Amino acid sequence: MRKGSSLPFLCACSGVALIASTLFAVGQSGNPAPVEPMRVHDPVVMAAMKATQDKVKMPGMVAISPDGKMLAYTVGGRAGGGLHLMELANPDPAKDRIVTPSGDTSCKNGAPVWSPDGKTLAYTSNCTGKEEKDGQEQVFLWSKETGASKQLTHVTGLFQQVAWSSDGKTVAMLFVENATRSAGALAAMKPWSGVIGEDGIEVQRVAAVEVATGAVKQVTPAALHVFEFSWSPDGKEMAYIAAAPPGENNWWVADLYTQKLGGAPKVVVDTSKVAGALHGLQMAVPQWSPDGRRIAFIGGLMSDQGSTGGDVWVVDAKGGEPVDVTPGIDGTPGYEVWLSNEKIGIVEERRGKMRLPDIDVAKRAEIAGSAFELGEVSISGGPVKDAVGFSKNGVFGLVKSGLNAPPEVWAGTQDDLKQVTHLNDGAKLPAGKTESIEWTNEGFHVQGWLTYPVNYDPAKKYPMIVSVHGGPSASVGPRWGANAAFSSAGYFVFAPNPRGSYGQGEAFTAANRTDFGYGDLRDVLAGMDAVEKKVSVDPKREGLMGWSYGGFMTMFGVTQTTRFRAAVAGAGISDWLSYYGENSIDQWMTPFFGATVYDDPAVYAKSSAMTFIKKVKTPTLVVVGDRDGECPAPQSFEFWHALRAEGVKTQLVVYPNEGHHFADPAHQEDLMEREMTWFQKEMPAK
Repeated sequence: MRKGSSLPFLCACSGVALIASTLFAVGQSGNPAPVEPMRVHDPVVMAAMKATQDKVKMPGMVAISPDGKMLAYTVGGRAGGGLHLMELANPDPAKDRIVTPSGDTSCKNGAPVWSPDGKTLAYTSNCTGKEEKDGQEQVFLWSKETGASKQLTHVTGLFQQVAWSSDGKTVAMLFVENATRSAGALAAMKPWSGVIGEDGIEVQRVAAVEVATGAVKQVTPAALHVFEFSWSPDGKEMAYIAAAPPGENNWWVADLYTQKLGGAPKVVVDTSKVAGALHGLQMAVPQWSPDGRRIAFIGGLMSDQGSTGGDVWVVDAKGGEPVDVTPGIDGTPGYEVWLSNEKIGIVEERRGKMRLPDIDVAKRAEIAGSAFELGEVSISGGPVKDAVGFSKNGVFGLVKSGLNAPPEVWAGTQDDLKQVTHLNDGAKLPAGKTESIEWTNEGFHVQGWLTYPVNYDPAKKYPMIVSVHGGPSASVGPRWGANAAFSSAGYFVFAPNPRGSYGQGEAFTAANRTDFGYGDLRDVLAGMDAVEKKVSVDPKREGLMGWSYGGFMTMFGVTQTTRFRAAVAGAGISDWLSYYGENSIDQWMTPFFGATVYDDPAVYAKSSAMTFIKKVKTPTLVVVGDRDGECPAPQSFEFWHALRAEGVKTQLVVYPNEGHHFADPAHQEDLMEREMTWFQKEMPAK
């Protein structure tokens, strides 16, 4: 289920007037009718949206050359756009070299990766020759010696995670040949047609490309969908996380494999067979030790591929029982890198703060004094593994942002880390301050974020919206511009990280297993009590919203309490029993519920909003994409239908051709307006 807070994909778009002129002209098989824009636009909502739509430039992926002298970074978010090269000895963005094929600056360029000798930069671009399919990205190689780029691949399909072999002769990538859609579960599903579960299955494999010739060869078998991979130090072997197709469903049961080039895959870790804390859980980010004898990975309870968190585990590359080298850690590692054969550096989230400590593998403990404290910041630009880069001599770079700092690239050593880009100097949002809030409940220490209304006056009472993140194995971090529109309209926004979230160790993440909607909801309500004691909130104007798991928490929450005056349920789950048979990712549910719905329907029923639907009194807006495979639209229909039948004020909005992650900016903007308008009608700020 979706990582992040409710609607983490909402972004600043070009202007509210865009809705009236260009809304939803999206063609797709079946031609679903477009969503009509709202007929009446609330002036408070429109003013708040307009005031907070100043765009910032988004740095994305970073790569440090092996000698630590050159920084490559993208501008345009994870997808890329402009690709910049900077000399770290004299970091001056005005002197950046812009890398692009044939000097065309309109290209979408991204995913920079340095060759082992630092002489060549591999990157992706959609500026290809006329013989290529329009919009098809390819891998290019930029030469440091000549300053020119040449196209390496001529493939048709989707690829990601480009990586060099140690000898620099081969580039490997995750590749879906002749892909018709993204392989991930967040993308819009294809229309149902043919033999379901058998026709049109697209498999992501590791493909190797010879640098000298551009010849492409599929390395891993068609019977395995590969999610992540890494080269062995000698370049003769790979480690990868994979499962049987379809990939969007089976990541939760994926194994760790090794495979020699030209050989057959070998299972190194099968979590269904291991004993102890890792049993039945998920794995991500496989990394070889420098001597090639061991493999480290993140293992834990994860609710989405890409939403990575858990403990750091190490296993012999030949197989055996994996060892937890961060047992009992108070935070959540999301990325790890070997610093030597006996030391691993990790990126860890701990109670809303980011840390970079080192782990002694033999002692299975953090090395005293090693942690580099980044503080209340988010590492942004996509997955942490893309937004952090390391050299061989201790220089690293990352994209970070904070509560009051827009995203920028920072680079250097731990003793001398400094901001090297100034893409957003002077950027401001007319929003109130955001601060970390901590409280205790039922023996748990809980953390969240509170955004104040703009121009907050403690002598006045303000409404508050509680925004519950998706996942549930995820967290809300200190993000630039979070909740700015609601703040500008005069609302508090409270974004809690209740039990089930990342940031406080695996026991905390696992604390809502078989208990969805109960302990985590009590944590949220206790957090609201703590906020009300701290600031001037009107308890008669409190609202609830969320997306994905947050959408479930919204649907379930209004069946458990009448505390909320209004609610917005985005891509939610109303009935876990029917959901099990409707979604495209049912494998994720067993680790959380402890059994399939067929083996233990009662544990699913007790957390279903439909079980308690007659208790709902809260006016609720329900929104969903019609191609959502993670939280299918029938779940939203079922909840909306029940509320309407019970006489509860409700409205259902279905967005055409959208998956779990809305891709159309006009849809995103219309959705934000509808959310804000719903709260403004039911619990107005002004």
